[in-house]
Parts: sequence; structure tokens; C-alpha cells
Amino acid sequence: MNKSSAWFGLIIGNTRLHWAAFAGGELEKTWHTPHLTTVLSQVEGYSDVPLYLASVVPSQTLLCRNYPHLQEIELAQIPLNQLYPTLGIDRALAALGTGEVYGFPGLTIDVGTALTLTGIDSRRNFSGGAILPGFRLQFQALSSQTAALPEGSLPQELPSLWADTTPTAIESGIVHTILAGVHYYITDWLGRFPDAVILLTGGDSLILFNYLLQLSPNFSDHLRQDDRLSFWGMRSIVLSL
Repeated sequence: MNKSSAWFGLIIGNTRLHWAAFAGGELEKTWHTPHLTTVLSQVEGYSDVPLYLASVVPSQTLLCRNYPHLQEIELAQIPLNQLYPTLGIDRALAALGTGEVYGFPGLTIDVGTALTLTGIDSRRNFSGGAILPGFRLQFQALSSQTAALPEGSLPQELPSLWADTTPTAIESGIVHTILAGVHYYITDWLGRFPDAVILLTGGDSLILFNYLLQLSPNFSDHLRQDDRLSFWGMRSIVLSL
């Protein structure tokens, strides 16, 4: 690592830490780890390389604040317009990354613990969005809040709509209702911005990407999948400092 231009990025999500190592504007690698249980004192063996942090978990943020070269990225630093004060920094960075790399207008769909949709128009104005429980959270909730239903798991292939067993009925219900909702939002967005790009990111984004292409092959000209969107947004902020 060339320490003169090196920096680390850390995005703290609801269930995991997402890391990136940069050399200037070049992304060298990304990796993921569980949440911290002790104070963060070094990253990859370094304690003297700048660490840029964006977090949606305050308790995890506190464990990072003793790192010697920490810089926290705030919502006010995001060069997008009309963001509301409680918008998650992860959503804002991913939406910025969509625009910076793929162009505005853009719809960013983050498929993680929560599934979020964030729309930015051609003038970099926030156009609204939505938040709902992600795939795996819905599977977990159904199992934990009922007496007899199994947890189930997210299938790699699009499940049959009309299921004939309890596990496959759970798969069908969760996958197809999420898919129908996302399809509705995408269709409305493309009605407003016919040439817009639609980016999927997050841990289950590739699965949703494949589901959508199976359901609506006509989306193929618009859909892209990129797990690094938030880091592209972070890079834009860091290089502007």
C-alpha cells in the first residue's frame, strides 16, 4: 500500500461493516466484517492511514472514534439537493455514487437488511423514495412472530407463484410481493424519466437483479448491479476535500 495516497472507507450498516481500501481515486479492494465488539484502533494493520466513516449505527460509531485519523462524513457534505435531515447517510452516498458513475437521473435500490429506494432527478434533486423490510428480515420476522411457520430462506431462482408447500408458499409470498412492489416503483420512475439508470446494490441485490430480469426482460436496458455504489459516493466526497 502506498501510504502517501492511501485511505480507508468504512460504511457501518445495520448488520455488517463494509470496508474499502483506496489509493487516491483507485479502489483496491472491498471486504465485509461483523459489527465491532471492541474499540477500533487499526485497520488492516495500519493506524496512520485516514479512515472515512459513514454510519447508521450510533453505538458502532462510538467504537470507531478513538481511531487516530478518523473523519466522519455527514449528510451536509453530500452534493445532492433537497435531502431531508434524517435521510440515512448510506442511502445518500449510494445515490450519489449512482449519479457520479452512471449519471443522473438515477434510482438506487439498496437490497440489504432494509430495502430502500432513492430517486435523484437530473438536477441532483432528491425526488423521494421508500423503505421496507428486506428479504431476509421478512423471512426472520415471519418465523419469529408465528408459532408454527419455519423461517425459510431466500431462493436463488425465482420461485413459483402458486406454491404447494408451506416453505415454498413463504418463499412465494415474500419474493413475489417484494418483486411486485419494486416493479411498480421502477415502472413509475421510468414513466417520469424514460432514459434513467436504475442501480441495485447491497447484499441481496444480485438476486433481486436476476429476479427482475426474469420478470421483466424489458428492464435490461436500464438495470445495473453494483455493490460499490456507496464507496463511489464516498470517493467523490473524499476527493473533493
